[in-house]
Amino acid sequence: MQVKSRHHLRSDDVSAVETAVGDRLGVDLDGDAYELVEFEDSDWEVVLVDGEPLVAYFDEEPFLTVRGANATEPSDRLVIVDAGAVSFVSDGADVMRPGIADVRGDVAEGDLVLIAEESHEKVLAVGRSRVDSDDLLGDSGKVIDSLHFVGDDLYTFSG
Repeated sequence: MQVKSRHHLRSDDVSAVETAVGDRLGVDLDGDAYELVEFEDSDWEVVLVDGEPLVAYFDEEPFLTVRGANATEPSDRLVIVDAGAVSFVSDGADVMRPGIADVRGDVAEGDLVLIAEESHEKVLAVGRSRVDSDDLLGDSGKVIDSLHFVGDDLYTFSG
């Protein structure tokens, strides 16, 4: 991914990012330096926190990246998938109900969520939920659209 622009965020923008991520996921970023990176060939905008791509904007909404989630251990909006779903989710597949083992925190239709594997709870992807928490578990149907996953261009980007 070719960088189009890169600049430090103002303190009010930093506060907005920290508050949004903290409120949604229960994490405290607490970085010293925040930079916004825009790309030539992508709609993604990434916030580097102390040089690491921990936050990205998904439809203008700041949210942890996969690397950011694994660095901060979020407690909310976490969807846990079973071992059978791991390879599919890691390759960018959308999440189906039968693959979901657990849901942590309240999720509303349209919310961004983190998708983690069951055994070690490592985050594999970021997605957008098609349904509320109560409807995520079940026997059939696609319930989360994948937006960012292990191995995609955003994951492999280094500040």
